[in-house]
Amino acid sequence: MATRISHLLNQSFSALKYEPTAKRVRATLGGQPVVDTTHALLVWEPRRIVPIYAIPESDVLAELTESAAGPSPVPEDAKVLTPDDAFALHTAEGTVLDVQVPGHALEAAAFRLADPDLDGAVLLDFWAFDWREEEQSIHAHPRDPFHRVDIIPGSRHVRVELEGMVLAESSHPVMLFETHIPPRYYLRPEDVRWDALVATGTSSMCPYKGTANYWAPASGGRDVAWSYAKPLPESAALAGLVCFYNERTDFLVDGKRLGRPKTPFD
Repeated sequence: MATRISHLLNQSFSALKYEPTAKRVRATLGGQPVVDTTHALLVWEPRRIVPIYAIPESDVLAELTESAAGPSPVPEDAKVLTPDDAFALHTAEGTVLDVQVPGHALEAAAFRLADPDLDGAVLLDFWAFDWREEEQSIHAHPRDPFHRVDIIPGSRHVRVELEGMVLAESSHPVMLFETHIPPRYYLRPEDVRWDALVATGTSSMCPYKGTANYWAPASGGRDVAWSYAKPLPESAALAGLVCFYNERTDFLVDGKRLGRPKTPFD
């Protein structure tokens, strides 16, 4: 019987998973070295949608001590844990650790995994440190080797509405296909009704695309659109284009109304 790969991946969502990386991985805290290794692991705790770096304890240059703080309880209704969820929400067994370098001490910024296949590996809070893969700074979370982003010019007619009001319309979308995420339609600024939107102070970082800024409806409500003014080089084709949440607005593509997909962003 044939197996659909996405179903196979989803079946492992509740499992503790890992994958070695050949990259040299370094982390610093206030300029002080914390990690320097070529033996890092990418680890997905159960229900986490992005990986976190686990480092052999022998390659952690900071002092690690058992923390007085225990793991934070994971909310019962949390079906998934995203990069916005705190590192302290652990779904694997292990020991919470404090991290200390000269002049800096961070409570509960490390987690020694108890799984025998990951013996000696310590997870580190990505947001607590400055990270580099080889000589490149990385942001938001480590890149997932099983995650792909394709950016392709399109000619589909795209219309975006909210409560019956047109927010944007274009026949020249740049389409982004990203693993586990519905297709995204990036539109030219001139195809957007800016009088229907208002800029918010929201920003987010993506290790594949860069830093995004957001807009909400002028009538009020949650953010519905974003743009990368200065995307990372591999996503340069998105520069200045505007994308709307499929989950929070209504899309008509080539005249066909699409349903709102269910994702962690809806």
